[in-house]
Amino acid sequence: MNRDFDPAKLQETARELRCDIIRMLAKSGSGHPGGSLSAIDMVAYLYWHQMRIDPANPEWEDRDRFVLSKGHCAPALYVALANRGYFPRDVLWTLRDVESALQGHPDMRKTMGVDMTSGSLGQGFSAAAGIALGARVRKKNFRVYVILSDGELQEGVVWEAAMAASHYRLDNLIALIDDNHLQTDGATAEIMNPNPIAEKWKAFGWEVFAINGHDFQEIHDAIQKCMAQEGRPHVVVAQTVKGKGVPSQEGNPEWHSLAKPMTEEEAERYLAELSRGVQG
Repeated sequence: MNRDFDPAKLQETARELRCDIIRMLAKSGSGHPGGSLSAIDMVAYLYWHQMRIDPANPEWEDRDRFVLSKGHCAPALYVALANRGYFPRDVLWTLRDVESALQGHPDMRKTMGVDMTSGSLGQGFSAAAGIALGARVRKKNFRVYVILSDGELQEGVVWEAAMAASHYRLDNLIALIDDNHLQTDGATAEIMNPNPIAEKWKAFGWEVFAINGHDFQEIHDAIQKCMAQEGRPHVVVAQTVKGKGVPSQEGNPEWHSLAKPMTEEEAERYLAELSRGVQG
């Protein structure tokens, strides 16, 4: 894709996507706002600037692939797919309905544009590594992008896949860690400390970049450096804020998921906070 890089435009796109996430969750009454809001800047960068995709031809064999390994944050993926034209925006308001194409976790059999079903933490990343290896075997030049959460790094399967990707020198694989420091029960460092994250990935043989995951210039610079390096897989460790963009939700583990349905009044208040803009 690689349109002209315009961080201001991407910032506005991300703000609009955040608004759609709030509207979706208010309508559904359930879901995961915190991690969806923390990851959406990276998702916006990939879908509006970086990835080689064609929404009019969603099964194009040479497209870049995206895997949302932290599948509970499906709202972030769904709003991107709808606004890029993979399916009508009206479908967004059916989130988690029993007959909806938009279930609580991404399902490649149900949702146009989803490249891999995910949900059980760590398994999406393993699948992404397998897709990258398959591309290598088939001599395809597409790239695989995958977003993981910092809490997801507590899963052993992540490190098995990380070791395999390094062993097979999968330089067509770019992982982005949504390091928002929180999970459903509190701080990741207190529950099962994944730190130091960057050093662990370096030890597994990955090229590592540490950035502010809400700064589009830093996201852009890191991804372009990943594109320029060959011989090993790449990981971008992105420092983020849970609930980013909605100050009353930011940094609060209670907003990992909706403990109770979001009222219409609450949703309007959150949208008003977003209307004032999201500062990187």
